[in-house]
Amino acid sequence: MKLLRRIANLGYGSRKQVMALFREGRITDAAGEVLYADDDLARIPHAEVRIDGEPLDPPPGLLLMLHKPAGVTCSRKDVGTLVHDLLPPRFRLRDPLLSPIGRLDRDTTGLLLLTDDGQLLHRITSPRSRLPKTYDVTLAEPLRGDEAALFASGTLLLDSETTPLQPAQLHVIDERHARLAIHEGRYHQVRRMFAAVGNHVVTLHRSRVGGLSLGDLPEGQWRLLDAADQQALFSTM
Repeated sequence: MKLLRRIANLGYGSRKQVMALFREGRITDAAGEVLYADDDLARIPHAEVRIDGEPLDPPPGLLLMLHKPAGVTCSRKDVGTLVHDLLPPRFRLRDPLLSPIGRLDRDTTGLLLLTDDGQLLHRITSPRSRLPKTYDVTLAEPLRGDEAALFASGTLLLDSETTPLQPAQLHVIDERHARLAIHEGRYHQVRRMFAAVGNHVVTLHRSRVGGLSLGDLPEGQWRLLDAADQQALFSTM
């Protein structure tokens, strides 16, 4: 692939705009030697390319973790703040697109994964993977005591659905706080599970996907995930 195409695909601008960067000598290798639009990535590794002295954004195949705040929407087009608004502006223009892996509703906080790798996205979201997603839940009413057994039974039916939920694991913290691990991703599933037992979710926070946790990542911040993180992600399979 030519450098011009790769840099444009990373969202640095249209091909015309990126060509202007080349003409101005702003695209160099790590040693400061000027590069050209028709240079080939087979000759100049991605990691060696610099724009204004700064390394390129990650190549296609990136995976990142975002600590999503409340009030932010997992969409590319909506009113209000979008998850892409919390990332570098170029990330919105990448080709392939950078997409959330599953969604958190506007009021749910916590761990959100994003990738531009379609195969990785499918591997994470496929029902066959059974990657657990763990939520910390605050409830409006005290737990009645039978929720853990019901959620684990594999017989719970959500309103307007005909297929029972897969077994889920509920850990009770106190009468209004619990931790729930689910293995599928139906629409508003956690909120609807508690609604099915006569309760209402006040706050919902996803703390973990697979073996990967937010750690000390501040709210509203993101970080790239490396091979070790991916290994941790799938460590529960």
